[in-house]
Amino acid sequence: MSVRKFVRDNPFPTVLAAAGAVAVALAVVLALAPSSDDSSAGSLVQGDADCNQSVDTLDALADLRFAADAPPFGGCVQTAGNVNCDTAVDSDDVLALLLHAAGLQAPQSVSADCPAIGEPVQTPPPSTNTPTPTAAATPTVTGDATPTPSTTDGPVENGYHLDSVLSAQALGAAQDSKIELALIPGALDEAIIALQSGYMYHVSLSGSFPPELWGDIHTKVEFGNEQGLLSLAFSPDFEQDGRVYIYYTPGSPIPTVLSRFEATTDGLDEGSEEPLMSIEEFQPNHNGGHIVFDHDGYLLLSLGDGGGGGDPNENGQDLTTYLGKIIRIDVSPQTGYAIPQGNPFTDGTGPNKDEILAFGFRNPWRMTVDSLTGDIWLGDVGQNDWEEVDHVLIGGNYGWDCYEGFAEYEIDGQCEGKVFLPPRAVYDHDFGSAVTGGFVYRGSAMPELYGWYLYGDFYSGRIWAANTANNALPVQLTDEDVNIASFTELPNGELLIVSYSDGVYQLARD
Repeated sequence: MSVRKFVRDNPFPTVLAAAGAVAVALAVVLALAPSSDDSSAGSLVQGDADCNQSVDTLDALADLRFAADAPPFGGCVQTAGNVNCDTAVDSDDVLALLLHAAGLQAPQSVSADCPAIGEPVQTPPPSTNTPTPTAAATPTVTGDATPTPSTTDGPVENGYHLDSVLSAQALGAAQDSKIELALIPGALDEAIIALQSGYMYHVSLSGSFPPELWGDIHTKVEFGNEQGLLSLAFSPDFEQDGRVYIYYTPGSPIPTVLSRFEATTDGLDEGSEEPLMSIEEFQPNHNGGHIVFDHDGYLLLSLGDGGGGGDPNENGQDLTTYLGKIIRIDVSPQTGYAIPQGNPFTDGTGPNKDEILAFGFRNPWRMTVDSLTGDIWLGDVGQNDWEEVDHVLIGGNYGWDCYEGFAEYEIDGQCEGKVFLPPRAVYDHDFGSAVTGGFVYRGSAMPELYGWYLYGDFYSGRIWAANTANNALPVQLTDEDVNIASFTELPNGELLIVSYSDGVYQLARD
């Protein structure tokens, strides 16, 4: 919805002159202004949709972006952005905010208990354990057992912080748009930092040498919003086979690509590219995008639902498309790939994609394999209300777009007769608005966290831990001023946090 169309279609001709100027200015910054989401729910006021402690045109921008499903938008938008309390953030809320910013009286409340713009709002606490209905299971869902975590008292709420490992200054050209830090197999204390723009830098975690350009595919990628170089992973046998796998978006709406390259510790051979998969997309967003290898050496790739808002093509529940899925392939052949035994939809008789391992995802951003058990965990970015964390089982259906978190989203015929595996944890948009999956902690420095799954939020900078042995509420470990793009597990089990536009940090106890 454009601002121009919105103003034209609203039946308030007497306010067009005043609100129109604000709308034009708002349109100019629509694609440029980020949200200022500090998630300060304790001081939330009605209309402050971007959480910046004031009600102005940027709040109307946050509402516009939210209604168009075009992040970033403020974490307060679902609550404070719904200024007329009609259960939806839409053009009526944008109009009210524009009129308020212009100093004009705004039509607002549709219920007696709706606070006026600028008045305090009571925000609900996050919910994590609401039951979800199930039906007869098809297919059978299987998975490996997760061990019981440490029997210590568990983590202390807000008892942790981030120590700097590589500062933004030390990273130099490797600082901006970081999406991943991949340790180089066999190279002590060395890693590759992958930038969404397509550049890759060789770095020393101890700072023994400055960042060096290692690979460059920026001419292959379209960089912007949710597009670009999205993941890089070394082959488990890199020291022998010299293979690197990269998932990227060459442009919209043409397909996203999973490719194999040849490389050494000194550099990537850009000319050696062998495309393995080309995934049809229809929008530039929701590309998902994380490559990991499981304990059997198979490559796993997380894929979003293809974009738009609300999964308009119903891809999440459709087994004839790769979109909204976790796929598993065997990349050991010299060329191409094979289908691993045990993939759940490989009957050879129907249109289902043999590569699919699990389905029902919206935009799974950062997936990991427990280094001890082989269990798969991920963070799936939500739609309007809920971010979720999933423990992925073979053949599992994680609900999208029938469910968003534990809540019903679009229950229709495609949802009938299916089992939906509930998320392990969820949080609402008062606490963040884009989950980043992490790791099950297997380090020794913080034994109270051993066996707990750690994850964060890209926008709010919060980090939580969820006990993998039960469904107890997650514990917030810290609340940092960083955009958490990804986590990295060190060989000793300790965890690094990669900031999108700052440095690289290590989680530590206070």
